[in-house]
Amino acid sequence: MSELLLIRHGETEWSRSGQHTSWTDLPLTARGEEQARELGPLLAGRTVALTLVSPLGRARRTAELAGLTRTEVDPDLVEWDYGGYEGVRTVDIHRTRPEWFLFTDGVPPGPEGHPGESPEEVGARADRLLARLEPRLQAEDGDVALVGHAHFLRVLTARRLGLPASAGALFTFETGAVGVLGTEHDRPAVVAWNTRTP
Repeated sequence: MSELLLIRHGETEWSRSGQHTSWTDLPLTARGEEQARELGPLLAGRTVALTLVSPLGRARRTAELAGLTRTEVDPDLVEWDYGGYEGVRTVDIHRTRPEWFLFTDGVPPGPEGHPGESPEEVGARADRLLARLEPRLQAEDGDVALVGHAHFLRVLTARRLGLPASAGALFTFETGAVGVLGTEHDRPAVVAWNTRTP
């Protein structure tokens, strides 16, 4: 079976400051662009048969700088819709909701068009994407790369491993890093995580 390469976009101003960033389409910082370029040698040794990217510019730019030039935009790869918590840091949320935890509590509604998503809704989106990818992974004609965002890719990892969406909390994911999901004894497994070097 082919492997699933999960690539988190490089650093942005808000990822550096810890602000929740879903639909706000910030560019990569200079460091974020450097992180994306550094992924090139790591990915160069692989045969990538399909690359899907989030519609957001930070993910598309990361793919480009990493050398993944033949890409398809997939709307299911967008980040968790943070609703009313867009641009807000967890530390600031905890001032009024000290027990709040994204992976179990979700978010309050935001402005029009951004109602926010529950963990279950993000999990359903990840399941839909994984179901579409399964035939490609079974074909074994090359790996599948997904270039997207931390929280969504963490939930997708949990769902690929047969865990609830809330288990995405177990997988921290740094900017400009790669996670590899493969198999062991024909069962989904984490092969590598937060990798940056070949």
